[in-house]
Amino acid sequence: QVQLVESGGGLVQAGGSLRLSCAASGRTFSNYAMGWFRQAPGKEREFVNAISSSASITFYANSVKGRFTISRDNAENTVYLQMNSLKPEDTAVYYCAAYSRGSISGTPAYWGQGTQVTVSS
Repeated sequence: QVQLVESGGGLVQAGGSLRLSCAASGRTFSNYAMGWFRQAPGKEREFVNAISSSASITFYANSVKGRFTISRDNAENTVYLQMNSLKPEDTAVYYCAAYSRGSISGTPAYWGQGTQVTVSS
């Protein structure tokens, strides 16, 4: 089992920035690719970005490319989501997820509880 705890959400004005953190425990963090997903009210959960176990490969949804950055610190068992130039449409609950292997493949096996991000116009 992998336990994931997100933090860093909150209320920010459009154009502002936030950094989310996700602390992992339970298994060897460096073995797993990690990702961020989000779910806005009335919408399905969607992929935001992901990073391989070695941080050599990242993928981004087109909607956040150039504004969001995913990174990880394997020594601290933490993955980060830096969000810049935030827009009201970025408002959602953001979830941290761990894949079942080091590569970004398939559906994540483990999920955090989520943290709310609200962007005001």
